[in-house]
Amino acid sequence: MTGDDFTYAEVGATRDAERPAGYRHMRQRMLVGQGPAAFRNAADAVMEFWMHRALPVRVEASAPRAAPGVSVVIGLGVGPLRLKAPCRIVWTREEERYAGWAYGTLPGHPESGEESFVVHLDDEGDVWLTVTAFSRPATAAAKLAGQFGRLFQRAYARRCGAVLRRLSRA
Repeated sequence: MTGDDFTYAEVGATRDAERPAGYRHMRQRMLVGQGPAAFRNAADAVMEFWMHRALPVRVEASAPRAAPGVSVVIGLGVGPLRLKAPCRIVWTREEERYAGWAYGTLPGHPESGEESFVVHLDDEGDVWLTVTAFSRPATAAAKLAGQFGRLFQRAYARRCGAVLRRLSRA
């Protein structure tokens, strides 16, 4: 996927877990369930944005299911204090034992980079969520946040795992 409006050049780099230079990198892997039914539930929750909505964050997506080119605006906070983070899905993966996607940042997002959310059913029947990201501050506020921005990103990923654990049992 290419596009001149992304705020970074390495569009799609999370697909192969590349680690482009000049960014903060994060990878969190969390056990979210056991067995094929848990995998199907977790995969649907990720692909249909239910994991994000249950965090809770506001999700405005141009389609009900993740697909390349789908626009997504994540809203954090409430009312006039809500921070809007515009993104576009750059890749998806839906296979027998894998499901997930990544979005890349667009102008107006406080960060510049990409983040992926992938569910995997391993050979032992364990269901894992892996959140991979590379990013750097794109706004003065994000630069000011410094280390707190990193801590927030890691906490967000862990919260995704906790929420998906609950949703995979549904």
